[in-house]
Amino acid sequence: MKLGFLALALAAAVLGAPLMAQQPAAAKPATAEGSEKVDIITPHITDGRHMELPSLNAAHGFAREVTLPSGWPSFDIPLPLIGNFHVDTSPTKLVVMLWIVTAILIVMLVGAARAHTRRAAQGLPPKGLAGAIEAVILYMRNEVILPNVGHHGEGYVPYLLTMFFFILIANLLGLVPYMATATGNISVTATLAIMTFFVIEIAGMKALGKGYINTIIFWPHDMPLGMRIPMSIILSPVELISKITKPFALAIRLFANMTAGHIVVLALIGLVFTFQSYLIAPAPVAMAVAIMLLELMVAFLQAFIFTLLSSVFIGLVRESHH
Repeated sequence: MKLGFLALALAAAVLGAPLMAQQPAAAKPATAEGSEKVDIITPHITDGRHMELPSLNAAHGFAREVTLPSGWPSFDIPLPLIGNFHVDTSPTKLVVMLWIVTAILIVMLVGAARAHTRRAAQGLPPKGLAGAIEAVILYMRNEVILPNVGHHGEGYVPYLLTMFFFILIANLLGLVPYMATATGNISVTATLAIMTFFVIEIAGMKALGKGYINTIIFWPHDMPLGMRIPMSIILSPVELISKITKPFALAIRLFANMTAGHIVVLALIGLVFTFQSYLIAPAPVAMAVAIMLLELMVAFLQAFIFTLLSSVFIGLVRESHH
């Protein structure tokens, strides 16, 4: 169980890094009268070669810019009909965020597992953070994952739980000052969705064996041949497209929801500067605070929905022979 958590967390971060590295360096904020304008919202959803760290200098918005290392190995991947795809492994801001999420995930879950083992040896239930994590794990396992994955679905629990906690921590870090929302980048959500796509299809291959081909080519055995052939020609592309739309929906839903909240907050705070009056500031600030509280709920909700839909998709392909 623990190996599943750690392996998937590391895989998500490592596989996301080459894709994230393709993002261009974010432009530095515009300057006015020799000083940089302060923007506390946009850095949470944009990528770049710079990160902000806390600073005591109020003139620079209590932040100082740190340039990330460059010059790491790069290479080209030839793609048919597209050309060479350049991969630069030098870290960007969101790649660093993925590493931070992975480190937090490992420390939190391994620590909770050890605390649970230690308390269980004493005949006591877990308490504190370990107890809260165990409650979440038991709920997700017994009420969300296993009922949807289906019979003998224990093998998929570590992967789906890892996805849940990985996305949850990434979402929550996007609400923390000086951090960024890694799941607000389509490259990250696409990587998570592609990993889930392979898990779904492999689950179907294991459960159906040779019958897996029927999930790609529609061939109704209970119809006469004259109807079977045209139905297969019409519905086989539909079956194939449905396999592609599942990971696409997972990636776009998570990306859009984690980006939208920050954009709304940016728009609300921008009203103060648009009207250039502090008299209207209380209303936009109050609404922005409300949106941020809503974002806290969305962070949990989107991690839950991604895990729920992944469980449903795995269960559907495993039971498709019925």
